[in-house]
Amino acid sequence: MWNIARRPRWIALLVLALAIAGGFAALGQWQLARGLAAGVVVERETETTGALEDYAEPQQPMRDDAGGQLVEVSGQFVDGDFMVVSDRLDEGDMGYWVIGHLRTDEPGSPSLAVGLGWTASGERAASIAEGLTAESVTLTGRYLPTEAAQLTDFEDGAFSTVATAALVNMWEADGGIYSGYLVADEPVDGLGTIHSPPPVDEVSVNWLNVFYAAEWVVFSGFAVFMWFRLVKDAWEREQEEAAEAATDAAAAADAEPAHVN
Repeated sequence: MWNIARRPRWIALLVLALAIAGGFAALGQWQLARGLAAGVVVERETETTGALEDYAEPQQPMRDDAGGQLVEVSGQFVDGDFMVVSDRLDEGDMGYWVIGHLRTDEPGSPSLAVGLGWTASGERAASIAEGLTAESVTLTGRYLPTEAAQLTDFEDGAFSTVATAALVNMWEADGGIYSGYLVADEPVDGLGTIHSPPPVDEVSVNWLNVFYAAEWVVFSGFAVFMWFRLVKDAWEREQEEAAEAATDAAAAADAEPAHVN
């Protein structure tokens, strides 16, 4: 087989097989990089309080570094825009949030939804929301991404999500609205603190891409194996032809008539 493999034809095929295998390996590396890209954790400091305007702009999507960040903001609550949000899970307990409409002191007075506290009692939440009035405040808390608007009918005043897309249609927010909302560190009187832990950057891997990468590795090895298989087939064919030739020669020799002296 080694003598056959060193022939120019098979050397050229080996070079071609190695080139194909290299291409497959490059594709496998690309797929693997894509599969692991989501698993790269970028560490960021979220527990140092910064100004809200350093992390967010009204009417703009939330930046990657803003979600879960502790921020400080000043403004004035809008009288009559305090609401109750139901079905809020807080450390395993179901209850209610009271949220308020804060017009910030930023240019244009953009609006910000603020979670003011949690309670297990819907009646208490409604009573506190009705009793809150407009006041100027400086708040610190965790800035979180907006939630999806609820699919159920909310015309009766029952809300279960903090969705800025819905709130902007209910509030007078001429200066625009922030895409996220704030969970205040200090609740209003009569409510408990909304549990808002630091964000956890979870490592996730796209296993479909990893599977594709493994497939390309198999294809790469198969290209070299095919060259080996073709060389072996050529060697076996030549061995069979040599054996047949030897058999034919022996049969011809046996068929020759004997010479008598």
